[in-house]
Amino acid sequence: MSTTSLPPSLIATLPGEHYTDPQVFALEQKRIFESMWFCAVRAADLPKPGAFRTVQVGTESILITRARDNSIRAFYNVCRHRGARICTEDSGEVKRAFQCPYHAWTYDLEGKLIAAPNLTKMPDLDRVEYGLVNVAVREWLGYVWVCLADEPPSFEDTVLGEVRTRLGDVASLDNYDVANLALGRRIVYDVKANWKLIVENFMECYHCATIHPELTEVLPEFADGYAAQYYVGHGALFGEDIQGFTVDGSEGLDRIPTISEDQDRRYYAITIKPQVFVNMVPDHVIIHRMFPLAVDRTVVECDWLYLPEVVASDKDISRSVELFHRVNEQDFDACERTQPSMSSRTYAKGGVLVPSEHHIGLFHDWVRGKLGE
Repeated sequence: MSTTSLPPSLIATLPGEHYTDPQVFALEQKRIFESMWFCAVRAADLPKPGAFRTVQVGTESILITRARDNSIRAFYNVCRHRGARICTEDSGEVKRAFQCPYHAWTYDLEGKLIAAPNLTKMPDLDRVEYGLVNVAVREWLGYVWVCLADEPPSFEDTVLGEVRTRLGDVASLDNYDVANLALGRRIVYDVKANWKLIVENFMECYHCATIHPELTEVLPEFADGYAAQYYVGHGALFGEDIQGFTVDGSEGLDRIPTISEDQDRRYYAITIKPQVFVNMVPDHVIIHRMFPLAVDRTVVECDWLYLPEVVASDKDISRSVELFHRVNEQDFDACERTQPSMSSRTYAKGGVLVPSEHHIGLFHDWVRGKLGE
């Protein structure tokens, strides 16, 4: 089907190869994930100096740690000597320094080279110049964002710009005081689907009546097929008899006191390209971070965040977590069901978007622009 033959109500999607071609994925890694701000870890996961996490950003392994002065630092996880990986664990803690397990080149928490066998015989070796290579870091929403670009794009224009585009302003998100919420639950999903299928799924609700019975019970308007993200500043209203954003509509947890009255009993969602989803309800915030690892594999870390006193009191958050956990499983199952067909000859020129999905076309235009198409 050619795009010229489409009726006005339909928009063409990306062609199938965008979801299956390793060369397209390699270009995305370079021009999107290695060039933009990437939400890597939760700052609270680095509780003290020496705590570290390693994350995959594009094709690079990045080592993120807390330095002696309590600041967050990020480095390429590559020894400057012969290129061995400094840390192979996903997370851990060192006392004072990182040591390469190959030739024992040793770096302090600020990345400076502080020791190596026979280092005194190399007085001309600049210990800063041959220290670990730094990566740009920014903390926001209680998360550590990194950017591998030599000249990172404006955080205000790109990341915060996504919030303004969706909500109309950043203050509406600030009301949830996300940075000061506490982690109640984290679930990691290994999804056998291209990252763009996950983004597209999150942006629309045309599928909600079909696969999300629990969600449409809590948010009845979603059964009509229009997602909250279709409208600027809109939050989906809870059903009349719904008490909280829980799997059975029962009462939720303590409400975040700084949200506005207009935000009460509403669900908001933001897609922060390229790999973050933010979901806000009155008593908690859910943040998804995607890690695209292959053209057909994406790991998603999902955090449920509540008021610190809720987490500290061991209140039962299971009904709260269960609602979006089911939504995640339903969504990811749909994406995995779709992925195999992306290589079908019948999908070579792509599919179509109906009116309630037309905003996904803007995402496709953005991807094309990043790839230089």
